[in-house]
Amino acid sequence: MSADFTTALQRYFAAWNTTTGPDDLAKAVAAAFTEDAAYTDPVAEVRGHDEITAMIAGALAQFPGMEFRLDGEPDGHHDIVRFGWELVSVADGSAPVAGFDVATLAEDGRVSSVKGFLDRVPGA
Repeated sequence: MSADFTTALQRYFAAWNTTTGPDDLAKAVAAAFTEDAAYTDPVAEVRGHDEITAMIAGALAQFPGMEFRLDGEPDGHHDIVRFGWELVSVADGSAPVAGFDVATLAEDGRVSSVKGFLDRVPGA
């Protein structure tokens, strides 16, 4: 995996795991995503920093005490990277939610689009 993919995914997961307040979350989203980034998964379709920040804040509020973690090795080529992830309980290590995302990176290394899939969902 290229260093660009590594850095992009580090920033991506940092945004998803920012729990130190709305200002820090907004900064993390701006560092990880382009201004007009699009994010689409089965439960969300958002665009831009404000909508992505609100979506992540909602997920963090819905799953307190959990963090998003990379699951397995990412695979990428050109400006596209695919990767698995899990939502893991910090307390007991359980991972009730898991998925798979495909992200496109802009020239500056930030995410310009994400297509997400949910592979494991509680109660499903």
